[in-house]
Amino acid sequence: MAYTLVTAPRQARLSLDAFAANAGIHPELLRRLITLGLLDPYVDGAGQYWFSPTELSTIARARRLHDGLGLNYAALGVVLDLLARIDELEAALRAGRRLPSRRNPSWT
Repeated sequence: MAYTLVTAPRQARLSLDAFAANAGIHPELLRRLITLGLLDPYVDGAGQYWFSPTELSTIARARRLHDGLGLNYAALGVVLDLLARIDELEAALRAGRRLPSRRNPSWT
């Protein structure tokens, strides 16, 4: 299966319909992903959703995981959180910073 390269438009924020069109998904699926907490759009005073163009990469990653590995939407949230944490740790290592701890004391 081939995936297209995600290129973010030069706009500061995208409306729900524009974001869905750029991501290649139906607006209703986008609303479902918001409800599941996979995306965190800005909501204006009129209740309209607005997205950063950089979130297109999150959608692309979620689609690859869903299509390629058959992950359901609940599992996508867990995997996306883990991948974000890995990205954060790798960036800290590259920058030579001390790694931040997120260990939950109640787990020990």
